[in-house]
Amino acid sequence: MNTPAAPLTIADAETLIAAARRAADEAEGPVSITVLDAGGHLLAFRRDERAVLISGETSTAKAYTALQLNAPTAELADLVKPDGPFHSLPTALNKPLLFIGGGVPVHRGGHLIGALGLGGGAPEQDHGFARTALQAL
Repeated sequence: MNTPAAPLTIADAETLIAAARRAADEAEGPVSITVLDAGGHLLAFRRDERAVLISGETSTAKAYTALQLNAPTAELADLVKPDGPFHSLPTALNKPLLFIGGGVPVHRGGHLIGALGLGGGAPEQDHGFARTALQAL
């Protein structure tokens, strides 16, 4: 029998936020960071006061996208281009999806338990900060 993984906790979310902040601070990148649980509910959010305001929305949309598709958003961008198989997906749902690097699913024991999203830097930076933060778990 496959035992379910322990859910993402507030302590886990705080660990992810702290690790992402460290990575962004080292690169002098002001970012917003969103952590969602497996149901897509907000567990934690942090916006650097220097980050552009829209980064709060983009970090959340990236986390939601990574959670719904169980894949890093950086790996999905080509799928929504005009000739891609998911071209209409960004407009198919009530909640916005964002196919820009910076969102990553969070797994424990092979099970999807949440997602992390970063916004405010270049997509490659946000993706790198998110990947670094995952290593803290």
